Amino acid sequence: MQQGIHTISFVGLGLIGASLMQALKRAAEATGRKIKMIGFDPCFEAEDIAAITGECGLDRFEPNPAKLYDADLVLLCAPVVTNIALLDEVKRHIRKDALVSDVSSTKAEIATRARELGIEFIGMHPIAGREQQGYRAASPELLDGRLVILCADCANPETARAAELAGLLRAAGCTQLFMTPEEHDRVYANISHLPQLVSTALMEHCRENVAWGGPGLASMTRLAGSPWAVWRDIVETNRNNIADELEAFSALLGDVAKEVRGGNVQRLDMRFREANDLYQRLQERSRP
Repeated sequence: MQQGIHTISFVGLGLIGASLMQALKRAAEATGRKIKMIGFDPCFEAEDIAAITGECGLDRFEPNPAKLYDADLVLLCAPVVTNIALLDEVKRHIRKDALVSDVSSTKAEIATRARELGIEFIGMHPIAGREQQGYRAASPELLDGRLVILCADCANPETARAAELAGLLRAAGCTQLFMTPEEHDRVYANISHLPQLVSTALMEHCRENVAWGGPGLASMTRLAGSPWAVWRDIVETNRNNIADELEAFSALLGDVAKEVRGGNVQRLDMRFREANDLYQRLQERSRP
């Protein structure tokens, strides 16, 4: 039976978009297939276009929306608010049987908008990254062994192209986990968005003593170096879940403060033991 995905369009060719492009291209070749990769990034100059279509392996850089979206699979790799806004343009140009996905850090709002427009959509969240940004830091190995969340309203892909995308991700070495968009946003508010805002707030809280800080403070506040331009869209599209997590964590900190003030060393010892165990499990899970 002929496979359904022959062309993939990437809208946004930064670190994740370019790495995903390279990983899916390598996965297709490893399974004896040829998939044409086309893409566009509004920030690219002539030098960038030459590099992305040369050393990085993009088959064609395509600024014309009618041609850009003429693909079997369209991957939106811009920030989430931009991706949501792009859906109207996508709807005007895509084929009726095209599959649309994205790599945003929040999923519920974009999934809702895609549903309103009648677009076949499955959200994707690669749990991968590095400190360097941009396509020049991209690599197919960035996704090798990493978890990719696939967000749909059911536990498995419903269409042939969605199932085929899942198969390509497996061939690229990714581990997959299915969630609904709403479940994804609740979970990642807890394990990703909360740590970012706690790190930011901690750095502000400690600002008068930062000059005397050591490696512990530096490790704890690493996320405080993240730019607001990246996080603005995440907070905007997941604000209720994030606020719930911040309030719950504030209550927990209040409990810990009472235990410290009251000298409840037994309870603090239990907290440390549990945290030590969870930390070891996290370290094991984080290894690719």
